[in-house]
Amino acid sequence: MSRWESGRVLVLGHRGYMSRYPENSILAFRKAIEAGADGIELDVWLTRDGEVIVMHDETIDRTSDMNGRQKDMTLEELKRADIGMGERIPTLKEAFEAIPGDTLINIELKDPDTAGEVAKIVAENNPERVMISSFEIDALRAYREHDRTTTMGLLIDREDVVPLIPKLKGELNLWSINVPMEAIPILGLEKTVQTIRWARSLGLKVVLWTENDVLFYRDDNLAKLRGLFEVVIANDVEKMIGYLRKLGLR
Repeated sequence: MSRWESGRVLVLGHRGYMSRYPENSILAFRKAIEAGADGIELDVWLTRDGEVIVMHDETIDRTSDMNGRQKDMTLEELKRADIGMGERIPTLKEAFEAIPGDTLINIELKDPDTAGEVAKIVAENNPERVMISSFEIDALRAYREHDRTTTMGLLIDREDVVPLIPKLKGELNLWSINVPMEAIPILGLEKTVQTIRWARSLGLKVVLWTENDVLFYRDDNLAKLRGLFEVVIANDVEKMIGYLRKLGLR
């Protein structure tokens, strides 16, 4: 059985434990695991000198005390930035070193340029615990040129991607579609459920995520999706674990 198929709903800390600690920091990753998360989700970019760093935005402006586009900066320059609580921008290698070997890691590729270097790092760090995901189909294609077997999820942020799912499942050897809770207020609950059921009929698993955890709990949205998802990526790890336990899913 895949590490990603445990028989219970898995909880990943979104950018670590970002509701309490600096997002995408080693501290946030460790705190998510200490709080009971099964793993963490993080985002990666390449630096100017070809190092893979963990950062969500295309620039470090929002999340650090410095400004700049990481693709235009060296790792040495980026390491000067404070991302909160004294934390520094981690490399992907440092994240793997800091996270226990049995902990799941969802790596979101923000750019196709990261694919080759990420694949090298994953190959050296227990690929069975890794999921590669991206909104950028070209990034997933680029990754598959190096690694055909590591678990992969297609992140969905627009409706026009949905008709492509059957073709992409075969082409990319997809394990899951990673669906935003924002689909419910935009498409409605019924259409969201229909789409998820259709994807599952193709043999795909479902990962749920959101920018705002409120959407998990509003109108008991998550409870209404019971049985239709395997993984939840949450900003507040402890609240999500408690909620899933009440639903009997943990």
